[in-house]
Amino acid sequence: MTVPPPASTPFQIVHLIDAPGAAAVLERWFIAEWAPWYGPGGAGNAAADLAACHHRDRLPICLVALDTDGRPVGTAALKTESVGSELGVEPWLAAVLVPAAQRGRGIGSALVAAIEQTATQLGHEAIYTSTDTAQRILERRGWRAMATVPSLRGTLDVYRWSSTPP
Repeated sequence: MTVPPPASTPFQIVHLIDAPGAAAVLERWFIAEWAPWYGPGGAGNAAADLAACHHRDRLPICLVALDTDGRPVGTAALKTESVGSELGVEPWLAAVLVPAAQRGRGIGSALVAAIEQTATQLGHEAIYTSTDTAQRILERRGWRAMATVPSLRGTLDVYRWSSTPP
């Protein structure tokens, strides 16, 4: 499934499995952005996490935004676990990342919309996410804050999105 972005944006969103070479770029991004988890001494393995997301119709799924030259400009995943899983809910919008140079172009919002659409197509009525940076995008898209949880980067806000109105 390719999710078209708004007409004014020069990127497309595809499944990671359909973007050869993107995983190596995303791995570098993950290590730089989430160093306490993926960096030296961290418990995470970015390459393994990305390899696990090579699905189109079951979790975990990773989507990647590609520019007109096929280069990654953002990513997001839909997973069964993430920071906040201790709340006992799922699935999770996770690993949303748009490099600083690409921000402000609607890529993050388009990725969140694509994950919402993917979750709905898979039969999930609600999605959860934890963030310390994307509150504005989530709130503009109708997500509602529901809790806070601790993380390696400090306290994160947990949000819920539902495909059915409250």
